[in-house]
Amino acid sequence: MKVDLFDFELPKERIALRPVATRDGARFLVVKGKKLEDRIISDLVDYLEEGDVMVFNDTRVIPARLSGKRRDAKMELTLHMNEGEGRWKAFARPAKKLKVDDIIHFSAGLEAVVLEKGEAGEVCIQFNMAGDKLRHALDQAGVMPLPPYIASQRGVDDQDLQDYQTVYSKKDGAVAAPTAGLHFTDRMLAALDQKGIKRTQVTLHVGAGTFLPVKVEDTDDHKMHSEWGEIDQETADLINQAHVHGKRVVAVGTTSLRLLESAADDQGQLHAFSDATDIFITPGYKFKAVDILMTNFHLPKSTLFMLVSAFAGTEVMKAAYTHAIEEKYRFYSYGDGSLLFREDLL
Repeated sequence: MKVDLFDFELPKERIALRPVATRDGARFLVVKGKKLEDRIISDLVDYLEEGDVMVFNDTRVIPARLSGKRRDAKMELTLHMNEGEGRWKAFARPAKKLKVDDIIHFSAGLEAVVLEKGEAGEVCIQFNMAGDKLRHALDQAGVMPLPPYIASQRGVDDQDLQDYQTVYSKKDGAVAAPTAGLHFTDRMLAALDQKGIKRTQVTLHVGAGTFLPVKVEDTDDHKMHSEWGEIDQETADLINQAHVHGKRVVAVGTTSLRLLESAADDQGQLHAFSDATDIFITPGYKFKAVDILMTNFHLPKSTLFMLVSAFAGTEVMKAAYTHAIEEKYRFYSYGDGSLLFREDLL
């Protein structure tokens, strides 16, 4: 499938550099086939029914962007996948002159040796510490890894430490926020509970690969980066029972959706999962686990715009994005939200 099919013109001023003042006060485009409704995030509860199950990603963003030196040359690393015991995959910049066995020095006594070099600036590194000691050093030496389309226009500040984290985050490991979840407040979660909406959590540690551009001409040639995720048996059983009783499963964000679809078998049964996933969803994919998707607005020609096109229909999403641009919706991580209904279930 040609990548150009997923291109559209997005004015630069539509990119949100800060979130709105109140998380659940952002605008909310409800997309149900050709029917579009302009609402606000707090209206979400109006579209859900008692017994529906909402699935949240409880990953927590770590300060994964590091600035250091290699033989007096400046070097920047963005961590993107934890391989355990102080070993990480990362994107290095500049990477051209970086060699295996090079040592990069950071502040807070943190050092990393290059174990492997891959494509597109990816490296595998070994830190000189691990566990809680490494996490403490990252807190001192690292900064919040804002998406490049925000970081290129302004610096990271203390407000981002709060803004770029969901209110329910608890498991360290992501280097990008599950941004649909940024809209939720404790008040909104309470409203869902009051209506009888069931809530459960999964973990997908979002990697920096989510921001990588698709550089190939055909989707068949694109390689997704892996991300580690986990679903426990209790959550799998809850979701399976919801479908048995005719209730809907609502994924909060593309990260939750990708993990749920990775853990579902061909019959739509969800199983406990603890592994890496590199699932790449494009139009033609048969969804097995998710019925409704809450998500933000995504980049042109990105894997995430391909995913939402697969979910709600390519022409539907092109029309929805045209409407969003005309109505001045705010795009990307700090932007507004949308609620998508699966095309084949309408």
